[in-house]
Amino acid sequence: MNEINYFPRKIDAELLAWSKEVGRKVLLLRGARQVGKSSAVRNLGKSFKYYVEINFDNTTSQIKELFQPGVSPQEICMKLSAVTLTPIIPNETLLFLDEIQAHIPAISKLRYFYEQYPELHVIAAGSLLEFAFEELVSFGVGRIRSMFLYPFSFEEFLIASGKGIWAQAIRDASPQYPIFSELHVQLINQMNMFSLIGGMPSVVSEFIKNQDFIRCQNALNDILVSFRNDFAKYKKRVPAIRINEVFESVVKQAEGKFVYERAAVQSSNRQIKDALELLIMAGLVYPITHTAANGIPLGSEVNPKIQRMFLFDTGLFQRILGLNVSDILLSNDFKTINRGALAEIFVALELVKNASCYSPVGLYFWQRDKSQSKAQIDFLIQKHNQIIPIEVKSGTQGAMQSLRLFMTEKNIKRGIRTSLENFSCYENIEVFPMYAISNILI
Repeated sequence: MNEINYFPRKIDAELLAWSKEVGRKVLLLRGARQVGKSSAVRNLGKSFKYYVEINFDNTTSQIKELFQPGVSPQEICMKLSAVTLTPIIPNETLLFLDEIQAHIPAISKLRYFYEQYPELHVIAAGSLLEFAFEELVSFGVGRIRSMFLYPFSFEEFLIASGKGIWAQAIRDASPQYPIFSELHVQLINQMNMFSLIGGMPSVVSEFIKNQDFIRCQNALNDILVSFRNDFAKYKKRVPAIRINEVFESVVKQAEGKFVYERAAVQSSNRQIKDALELLIMAGLVYPITHTAANGIPLGSEVNPKIQRMFLFDTGLFQRILGLNVSDILLSNDFKTINRGALAEIFVALELVKNASCYSPVGLYFWQRDKSQSKAQIDFLIQKHNQIIPIEVKSGTQGAMQSLRLFMTEKNIKRGIRTSLENFSCYENIEVFPMYAISNILI
């Protein structure tokens, strides 16, 4: 159970709060493969007297049979205790059911832990869970709470790197109180490094231990191989080779609207769409959808035919695209850093990672494609009852015509520009450095 080099995550506080709740539900921790779900639960397990972990990817058929219909949660725990030689005692033991998507009956059994054994702490975790849900007639609605975990955010990376003071300085800063210039330069450098290694825990750990980009690139290669091997598990109706083609096309098309015809030449749009949906369900791709943005909720006026697709990790993105690492590391030029829309992906992922862990975040953008009046807002978020437009801007200058046009047309009082410049204000447009874009969610 001991986790070597476990780095604190924001979700730790949420997991601990859940463990102390009265009348808590069974917890289901969700997210893509290798984002740190098991490590986070094991870390929580240190606060319990006893900890029992069952991994359905490599457990015995006899243990799997315990989760068949008709076996009570108490009987399951009695036998698991005997097998693991660990007491399973309410309020003293954390029972962790890992890779639960590998055994559908175990997912069905979760509701009965809540109904028949609510005093026991139970967490389940898995990837590809959305695929498993398709095979279930019902899924414990009202009895199971989901939490979503993503790769490391920039703030988590700074804290893991021993720069928690810098992370706090970002949170304390604002357009009215910018970060002092020397630290701003250091944070841009850190952001560049983080964009290249990404937030996958194994890669972050490799970087922190060895400060070696070559070893990080090799670790990214290993992750890509494992993901591609997983494609065969997704769905029989879409060949793994087709899913891989669409996966790589998401990377190559990151700078604009996703066009199905470019994704896989020898496939129908139907098959490409199926492959893309599977990648989204697996948490490897995030769609950014066009919205008319005439009011809230933003999702009420979307056009699903106009979408951008971003990979869920910048490190994997740059590895697939084959970006020149040294060019980005040594450059303060935004256009170099934004090769292949890397900066826009960074902003999108920071918005996802720093939102609530209790529900997946929808990402939206707006554009006008008239010949005489083209305009685009890179991201739109909803905060309380307000729409906030976010423009990712190259350089430190610019008229921000699209942003001002959108704000005038939609009667928006506050806009955000994010770039490499420090915090500042241009009337009703606030400037946030990219490394601090999560501040707008506070």
